[in-house]
Amino acid sequence: MNDWSIVALTLRTAALSTLLIVPPALAVAWLLARRTWFGKSLVETLVALPLVMPPVATGLILLHLLGRRGAIGGWLHRALNVDIVFTWRAVVAAMMVMSFPLLVRAARVAFEEVNPRFEQIARTLGATDARVFATITLPLAARGIISGMLLAFARAIGEFGATILVAGSIPGRTMTLSLAIYNLVQLGRDPDAFRLLGYAVVIAFAAVWIAEATTRRHR
Repeated sequence: MNDWSIVALTLRTAALSTLLIVPPALAVAWLLARRTWFGKSLVETLVALPLVMPPVATGLILLHLLGRRGAIGGWLHRALNVDIVFTWRAVVAAMMVMSFPLLVRAARVAFEEVNPRFEQIARTLGATDARVFATITLPLAARGIISGMLLAFARAIGEFGATILVAGSIPGRTMTLSLAIYNLVQLGRDPDAFRLLGYAVVIAFAAVWIAEATTRRHR
């Protein structure tokens, strides 16, 4: 498997995972920023868990959930004949879980910075909650959300621990940049590993730099 195939697979799966977490992450972030309910602290803790748990532990949980005998993977296999574990779908799933907290955190801060008076004024003019969110809350929080998406994308690019357990390291199917670097080091091919490391650094640097620039402009 050549370098560009590895880079392309990594970029595709990272981009797809980031897009897939946007709707649920925005919903959770908005609820945490705007609502108070019983069990809110528990939800906050659960959302943040992937940031503090060992990635391999998260990968082990995903392996049992998404495998053919797992609650989710078993149902998908029986109902749709779709397998998750040791496929590119497992790579996307691992990236989603590990980057989800970063997007939630960034979006929550962005929603909290929106002045509620603007939303209240819109409601007094007859706007529905959905229209207020779409035309006022979301546009005002957009830069913070975009920054969070870029950080989530950068985190997905570097994901390793959960991915290697739930997806394995299959050339052409699940081998991302992180997994390829690990394999090359194991084989003693350090120059090739450093070359892939350079690609990973450039991609991650660009994503983080754009995210920071977006945040500065927002402030």
